[in-house]
Amino acid sequence: MANSNNNQNNNQDNNNFFNNNPLLAFALFSIVIIMIFKAVVGEGDGLGNMVNSNASLTKQVTYSQIKDLIKENKITDVKLTPATVEATGSSEGKNIRYIAQNIPAVDKDIIPLLEEKKIKYEGIMGGGWLSELIGMLLPILVFFAIWIFLAKRMQKGMGGSILGVGKAGKLINSEKPQTRFDDVAGADEAKEEVKEIVDFLKYPERYMELGAKIPKGVLLVGPPGTGKTLLAKAVAGEASVPFFSVNGSSFIEMFVGVGASRVRDLFEQAKKEAPAIIFIDEIDAIGKSRAAGGMMGGNDEREQTLNQLLAEMDGFGTNTPVIVLAATNRPEVLDAALLRAGRFDRQVLVDKPDYEGRLAILRVHIKDVKLAKNVDLEIVAKSTAGLAGADLANIINEGALLAGRQNKKEIEQSDLMEAIERAFVGLEKKNRKINEIEKKIVAYHESGHALMAELTAGATRVTKVSIIPRGLGALGYTLHLPDEENRFLKQKHELLAEIDVLLGGRAAEDIFVGDISTGAGNDLQRATDIIKSMISVFGMSEVAGLMVLEKSQNSFLGGGMAQKDYSEKMAEQIDITVKNQLDEHYARVKKTLREYSEAIETIAKVLLEVEVIEGKKVREIIKNYEVQKGITSRLAHTDKVAKEEHDAQKHQGA
Repeated sequence: MANSNNNQNNNQDNNNFFNNNPLLAFALFSIVIIMIFKAVVGEGDGLGNMVNSNASLTKQVTYSQIKDLIKENKITDVKLTPATVEATGSSEGKNIRYIAQNIPAVDKDIIPLLEEKKIKYEGIMGGGWLSELIGMLLPILVFFAIWIFLAKRMQKGMGGSILGVGKAGKLINSEKPQTRFDDVAGADEAKEEVKEIVDFLKYPERYMELGAKIPKGVLLVGPPGTGKTLLAKAVAGEASVPFFSVNGSSFIEMFVGVGASRVRDLFEQAKKEAPAIIFIDEIDAIGKSRAAGGMMGGNDEREQTLNQLLAEMDGFGTNTPVIVLAATNRPEVLDAALLRAGRFDRQVLVDKPDYEGRLAILRVHIKDVKLAKNVDLEIVAKSTAGLAGADLANIINEGALLAGRQNKKEIEQSDLMEAIERAFVGLEKKNRKINEIEKKIVAYHESGHALMAELTAGATRVTKVSIIPRGLGALGYTLHLPDEENRFLKQKHELLAEIDVLLGGRAAEDIFVGDISTGAGNDLQRATDIIKSMISVFGMSEVAGLMVLEKSQNSFLGGGMAQKDYSEKMAEQIDITVKNQLDEHYARVKKTLREYSEAIETIAKVLLEVEVIEGKKVREIIKNYEVQKGITSRLAHTDKVAKEEHDAQKHQGA
């Protein structure tokens, strides 16, 4: 019973397919008819050939051999076609069928020869106009059938016009988000900026009566992972309006004009559902400045798409309550026409959160996880300065995964701190085996970093030192988590201190191992970059004074510098200055490490024994050495350590 139903359904599907594709059905039907026609009345009576082939032995010979066989009276009958000669003979009581192909176009001797030998012959010497017409139409029909089939498939898959490239179709995500402003934490200023948009969408008539024009667009800018998309959804959720979201790259296709068509389709859909919000993520994919094309100008796909977007945002119905929200990490590359008043009327910065913002974000993300009572989110928030909302969500999730692997019932503080280390340094690789010599090199290298971080004013103190491999190729690491809740600037002495800390690893190898290794490659690169930036970007040297020689490439994505606007002579002076400063710092660092050589030996010995030590232990070793030698303490974080110890004792007493 089930089989019969399945067959019936299959037949119905097949019928529907051919009913919906009449051109394809016609093409396939024509091909079948032509193939049958060719088989029945085509070259050489194909049906007769099959019968004969079963009754006789077939041999492939040349045309001259067949003529020789005719002259030798070994052939009984011959069949002639425009392309072949088939001759039947006998040998040793067996019928043999000889076939010759590629015969001469004109041979006037063959017919007289057959009549002379009194051999029966028959055949068709010309295919006629019908055969030639069929030969011409057959490949055309095959190509046409394939084209129709592919066109139907693409149209069905991409939704819309021929080949599916004229409509936005499934590229647009239409929804009514349930997200609210309460779900967006750590971006209070940005929320205040967009709350006005919600009021516009809820009560448009209130503003129209006053003659105010509804804003056309809001551009959300900021680093990756700060919640720009989430904020856009919250605006739509608070206003309870349809939310049409699309990625900027979805407008770009290989066919010119497709992007513009999709922009028109997007705005048409939004206007039908007005009031509504259109959200274009990564708008820099289509909104790059047209001036960047240089002298070439151009009428390419991206430019046409941008022109259509500009036209739609200008619009003719100024009172249509459709607002465009867009997000980008690269506002500096956008076209000036896109940013003028009347299009994207305002730009809203969604920046990385400060301490209070990080704390609020962490509280949002712990709602669905089980935390132990000993978890202190304030410590987590202080230890994650510089991280965005997406990073903080990942830390909570990583902590949950770590707790799950250890079969814990709750997420503990240690799980979250390990997750923070993963975010800053990378995954721990305990299974990577390194030999004793390399282990010793790494121990002294990291001891040098740790000592300089504790003795250099302006450096960030040590949180943890490890010689367990982590991340991509790091055989050890010294973790420096920030002391302050919020840091937005770095002073000159802090940059110089960072250089000393970076050079501490190489200097320790040089002094205590007696040789240098490749392990300091990244440290040297970072130290060089800091000095170059101080000279060419921050105006912190006498080489260029206050001149800015290099412009930052972008505001939020980091990366290198864009244009180098200085002479070869200046470049030579910069190179000399960078080398001299590195040499000066290196000499000073080596001197400090020699003064505290016994402390370095102790830190390295402990590292080789236990592999991981906390910053507190490093400071304890240095302090004991200073007391033993009777020298004035050079610890740069004495006040902070004393305050922490006092707070800890007070907490224990409570």
